[in-house]
Amino acid sequence: MANDSSSQPSLTQHGALRLPAVDVEAYNTELKDDEGFIGDRANKGAFRRFLDEWRKPLQEIGEDPFGDVETTELTKKKLDALLAGGDPEAAGVVQGAIESFAQELSLVLQRFLKLKGWKDAERIVVGGGFSGRRVGELAIGRASVLLKAEKIKVAITTIRNEPDEAGLLGAIQLAPPWIFKAHDAILAVDIGGTNIRVGIVHLNMKRAADFSKAKIGKFELWRHSEEEKLSRDDAIQELVQMIRRLVRAADKEHLNLAPFIGIGCPGRIEPDGSIDRGAQNLPGNWESSRFNLPATLMEAIPTIGEFETTVVMHNDAVVQGLSEVSAMQDVERWGIFTIGTGLGNALFANRK
Repeated sequence: MANDSSSQPSLTQHGALRLPAVDVEAYNTELKDDEGFIGDRANKGAFRRFLDEWRKPLQEIGEDPFGDVETTELTKKKLDALLAGGDPEAAGVVQGAIESFAQELSLVLQRFLKLKGWKDAERIVVGGGFSGRRVGELAIGRASVLLKAEKIKVAITTIRNEPDEAGLLGAIQLAPPWIFKAHDAILAVDIGGTNIRVGIVHLNMKRAADFSKAKIGKFELWRHSEEEKLSRDDAIQELVQMIRRLVRAADKEHLNLAPFIGIGCPGRIEPDGSIDRGAQNLPGNWESSRFNLPATLMEAIPTIGEFETTVVMHNDAVVQGLSEVSAMQDVERWGIFTIGTGLGNALFANRK
């Protein structure tokens, strides 16, 4: 696996602040206080900590409705089921954690909305895996109510598409315009602290030129967080194999696949495709100046069909936010927060 390369994908700059539909005014903003990064107060790990806090006093008197079940084993699906019709006390514990999380999320949003640029945001979209379940929706809704109670005039909405799909659909906005003239679909990669997802994104431009009808076709999901002693090279090798399998699948379906791969990846993305910071949750050292993911993928997959492969990478929160472009035409400035292993963020201004 070649990791040391100075070659760069052509045509489009990685981590670009000017994209075809929007200007990226800020992303991967890191706010700190005496306790550390502000965003750590409102990621999925924080919600688990709040669950533990609400369970602890009940455990001390032997009245924990969850018994000996570890908090880590309480999946979002199980928590949703409890809220829909489970044990009332167990549901009460979950509701307590939702309230605590909503309070923290509200405070985090308030801190961001005081920043230059962010204070003019008219709408905030909340995505990430946490938003994809009822527990997350309720926490986000409660945070919205708390902001309104503080007379903060910003609309808070959950992301329209499934968060996992949004992280792929947004890659369309990274592609150079010529891609859309002769192709039916592109390849997209969403790299997260827990999973790596690769999918074929059908453009469906005949149905909607603004990509609002784009859909995910075949895809692969790999939970790399479940692997032990996984190195960076191991992860990249698996990613390459995932992409190759989808290229073959598109060929079998006679799908006119563009020679383009759009990538969303945690961290601050440099114009040459290296990662400056923010990729600490990925396996191995992805922030090394000697590692360049786009160049590595181009070397491993030099062509798609008859043409040279173009690879463009941006921050994963930016890419997930880009899936909302068609729904944001009624505002000028808007942002996204993605609640997952970390708390991603990006601020956009629509181009006239």
